[in-house]
Amino acid sequence: MNFAQVRGHAKQLETLRAALSGQRLHHAYLFVGPEGVGKRTVAMALALAIHCGDFHGDACGRCVNCAQINDANHPDVRVIEPSPGKKEITIQQIRELERELRYRSFSGRRKIAIVDPAVLMNPSAQNALLKTLEEPPENSLMILIAPNAGKLLPTLRSRCLRLTFAPLPRAEVAAYLRNSRGVKAEDAETLAAMSMGSVGVAAGLDQAALTEKRRVWAGMLAALKAGDFRSASAAAEALAASRDEALEFLKWAESWYRDLMIHAVTNDADELVNLDMKEQIKQQGAAVGAERALEAVGRTADAANGIQRNLNRRMVLEKFLFGVVGER
Repeated sequence: MNFAQVRGHAKQLETLRAALSGQRLHHAYLFVGPEGVGKRTVAMALALAIHCGDFHGDACGRCVNCAQINDANHPDVRVIEPSPGKKEITIQQIRELERELRYRSFSGRRKIAIVDPAVLMNPSAQNALLKTLEEPPENSLMILIAPNAGKLLPTLRSRCLRLTFAPLPRAEVAAYLRNSRGVKAEDAETLAAMSMGSVGVAAGLDQAALTEKRRVWAGMLAALKAGDFRSASAAAEALAASRDEALEFLKWAESWYRDLMIHAVTNDADELVNLDMKEQIKQQGAAVGAERALEAVGRTADAANGIQRNLNRRMVLEKFLFGVVGER
């Protein structure tokens, strides 16, 4: 996918095009933004533009270099991600990358490394990469991709030029689903809302399965009563059985309490994430209120961070649900 085919992000593309045409590309970039909004797509579009053999303002997509990059076998373009079965990017991977970057480019152009997601580099890997960024090999380009920069070393961030990517407008995601995926208009609107501006997330959502999960989760939260810690504990135990399921629930819960807050303040359904659950949002929103919904949003983020740090899932979820019960 070249620059012309990227959805949204006009300002970021303009910045990269100008740097490319003026031969002023930075040696390292940090692309930050929500998952699935197109950060890696833009990184690959830049790699195509740099190596395209028939470049006229954008990559042609047809030449040998473009074909090799699109097939993930170009010798000068490498994507660094966790090895199969691993949860982090290791120092060995970064050291191997450093050696490769110091070799001469096969094409005579830049050697490009895309680290995605960069936040999965362990501390040793980040420190190893820092040395490379401090003394970048000639004609090398590093692109770090991350949902947020908070888990990266400040010294690492300071060596990169940062480009921030925002969620895409809901209408644009819905149009993509209709035109490229053949999704019905009403379903496209619902999926676009649930994706929160992420084409990648929207394309991967199983609407039927997610609808049932959300119905169950919303009913569970509605059933929790002040002082009923036994029910909250039972719910936490059920949710804690799977790490992925627990994180999916908390991500949804964040959107749910956000919707309750928005509805309580504005009574406007246009900005709701759970667009197809307006009646439940109206009912729970009246019971919870804007201030308590805002507090619950913060609790979901804290709980998700705890699970990602491998804290005891049941205890983390109990604390979250006890807090929700206490707010009634």
